[in-house]
Amino acid sequence: MANTVISLRGATKQFGGLVAVDNVSFDVREHEVLGLIGPNGSGKSTTLNLISGALPATDGEISLRGGTITGLPARAIARKGVSRTFQLVRLLPSMNVLENVMAGGVFGHRRRWGQSAERHAMQVLEMIGMADKAKSHVGQLTYIDTKRVELARALSGEPEVLLLDEWLAGLNPTELTEGIDLIHRLRDEGRTIILVEHVMDAIRSLCDNCVVMSSGKKIAEGSTDDVLSDPEVIRAYLGDDDA
Repeated sequence: MANTVISLRGATKQFGGLVAVDNVSFDVREHEVLGLIGPNGSGKSTTLNLISGALPATDGEISLRGGTITGLPARAIARKGVSRTFQLVRLLPSMNVLENVMAGGVFGHRRRWGQSAERHAMQVLEMIGMADKAKSHVGQLTYIDTKRVELARALSGEPEVLLLDEWLAGLNPTELTEGIDLIHRLRDEGRTIILVEHVMDAIRSLCDNCVVMSSGKKIAEGSTDDVLSDPEVIRAYLGDDDA
């Protein structure tokens, strides 16, 4: 059985009286693509924020390859090998495409610098089909290209775990197909990915397993096909006609 890379045990996040993530536990194995799904406001992005260190957990434990990362600042967790994208793309506006991607390598897992960081950033841009725009200003990019650059920046940190927070959101149908193909390539490279996503075609084609959240709690976990046919999951998404 593959090694566990990320493990959550009783992860909880409270904002005052609101429990956004309520005692959530799951494991992500090496080379697995795990879908973290559920209706809006169910706690998915907050869970990613706990894993990446963007928010501190109120309770519970999160570990990376057996070592506790709970309570570490985001920069330390990035150094240990967790990279992410955000729902709203956050590029560095004063830097060009190549410099944005290099930043991921400088502050990432391997701490590349200088020519090594530049070479590696160019390799990542080539892999995602953006090498011809390396010198472009980020303000000149189309929406999907800004998303590609943010993904490239996350990848240039050479992460052990990649967290994608609705990376496919807002894309038109053609871009969506391209986006799913790109994540497929990352999956085929054997990367370990946690994917927060509402696009069910992407979940079905990309994810080995899914964790389903509703109102901060985990309500289902298992293979993608099993989870998406679970009556409780269908109720959570569509509402209960008898309610």
